[in-house]
Amino acid sequence: MDLFSFEESRGDGRLLADRMRPENLDEYIGQEHIIGRGKLLRRAIEADQVSSILLYGPPGCGKTTLAHIISHHTKGEFVRLNAVEASVKDVREVIEQAQSNKALYGTKTILFLDEVHRFNSSRQDALLPAVEKGTIIFIGATTENPFHYVNGALMSRSTLFQLESLTREHSLTAMKRALDDKDRGLGFMDLRVDEEALQHIATMANGDIRRALNALELAALTTAPESDGSVYITLEVAEESIRRPIVKADESTQYDVLSAFHKSIRGSSDAALFWFLYAVEKLGMDPMTFIRRLIAASSEDIGLANPQAMVQAVSALEAYRNNGWPEAKLNIAQAILFAVESPKSNAVYTAISKAMSSIEELKSAEVPLHLRDTHYKGASALGHAGYQYPHDFPGHYVKQEYLPKTIARRVFYQATEQGNEAKIRHNQALRRER
Repeated sequence: MDLFSFEESRGDGRLLADRMRPENLDEYIGQEHIIGRGKLLRRAIEADQVSSILLYGPPGCGKTTLAHIISHHTKGEFVRLNAVEASVKDVREVIEQAQSNKALYGTKTILFLDEVHRFNSSRQDALLPAVEKGTIIFIGATTENPFHYVNGALMSRSTLFQLESLTREHSLTAMKRALDDKDRGLGFMDLRVDEEALQHIATMANGDIRRALNALELAALTTAPESDGSVYITLEVAEESIRRPIVKADESTQYDVLSAFHKSIRGSSDAALFWFLYAVEKLGMDPMTFIRRLIAASSEDIGLANPQAMVQAVSALEAYRNNGWPEAKLNIAQAILFAVESPKSNAVYTAISKAMSSIEELKSAEVPLHLRDTHYKGASALGHAGYQYPHDFPGHYVKQEYLPKTIARRVFYQATEQGNEAKIRHNQALRRER
């Protein structure tokens, strides 16, 4: 059976992923943490008591499908708009109709806005009054971090449900269900599919059930039948039917990867190197972004425990400026590994925080008389005297107050026992004993 006779036999010509879309919660695959038995969202759907919600998760994880199921469970009106195509006018028309339905028939209206992150701030604002008054029940779906793309006011009036990435096992379940279903799936065809072919599609789909089903359908419809009329899908056919997905580097993803990189500097050479190379080679991010973060981490997380970490990081910066990418890849990797394997200390960061707190506490700070400038006639007459020159004393140190009188004796920098700071800590202890 070819593509054209297939579409004719199925009537509407919809793709397999659309035909196999679950009609109820029992058919829904995954997301047990929010729609499992007894969970809040499942109870709300089954009781037709869904309030305004935001569904956030990666592509193909079931956001639109969940909204589709809600549309089948509600006795109210269900309207779907896509933020890519919809305008403020479209939204207002839905709201006006919702007001009429509520006033004339007491019927509620659920507005499902797919890809809500594509609605700019002003268009999202158009929804607020209707959501606040209960004129509409809002359901938004987004693949982007809603805290970056959805207005705070709309966020506060909606319950956020985060959907997790689906697994290859979920994709396998969906494909095997489609192969068995004679009404909506491919069960009417005489298909033989190698298990390794299914495994390959499931792996390459990377948790996107829609992508897995579309690949399976493409394989079934484009493979020449055997002499007995059956269609045999091998691993080679599967490999031709699905390609490695292009990784999308949206703004939210870039922030997350950069965060993972910095946190890995504190504890894992392997992870820090992985996130750096993944970001640059796979997502196309600028290496300079990670070099800057490495320089910051060299003080924030290492500091004086190993001052050479800063030297390595700045040297990597110079190497990248002079040699470019990929020539400087080794130089940057070296600096990253040096930083991760260095002893760690956040004493510099902590010292800054304490000093800033004291600055905020004071209205103004008077410089102690003995620290004031004396390079002019009459300084001594003003009392600008008494400073003791440390190099005139044993150990090139003399105990005297350097801070403003109101915060005298406060300690901001406390060296740790990590790496080079152990020596500094020892010197600090000796000074306190004098």
